Amino acid sequence: MAKLFFKYSTMNAGKSIDLIRINHNYIENGKKTICLTPEIDNRYGVGKITSRIGISIDAIPIKPDMNIFRLVSGFDDKISCVFVDEVQFISKEQIYQLSDIVDFLDIPVICYGLRTDFQLKEFPTSSYLFSIADSVIELKTICSQCKEKKATVNARFYEGKITVTGNKVQIGDTEYKPMCRHCYKQLLNKEKI
Repeated sequence: MAKLFFKYSTMNAGKSIDLIRINHNYIENGKKTICLTPEIDNRYGVGKITSRIGISIDAIPIKPDMNIFRLVSGFDDKISCVFVDEVQFISKEQIYQLSDIVDFLDIPVICYGLRTDFQLKEFPTSSYLFSIADSVIELKTICSQCKEKKATVNARFYEGKITVTGNKVQIGDTEYKPMCRHCYKQLLNKEKI
């Protein structure tokens, strides 16, 4: 029986490399997969899933009005798994379509994304996925500041200083750092002084 999985974490915890690794395992065993990523994530080119260690794969870009269920059900080949990177950037309706792929096409769907933004506010899509996923798995990394605690925050930096202002969605890479909540608060308080 197929399941809807949500693998979430902070930035720099290995979400994309995990997706690429599991996708490779399917392909190596003769299985057909579909990889999807929101077209808004164009850091390495539209339709690319790229890890920080430099490995990348091609993916179908998800447009805001795309019906993902219709896309997947339109493939002639038997699909063994659907992978979605940066799931926090798609719509609630598209999350529901992913659940339809599991429930009506009996194809597992593995989604990767962030739980919260740099202001510690939830991504609505991630929140919805938490509520309907069959399995929720946290991928962990350590705090980039203290190097001891588990990172739970995506801290955003601008001109070398931590910031909590700006657009909720700002595609980036090096301006974000994973941090534990304690270090995040400590840096924010320092900036206020």
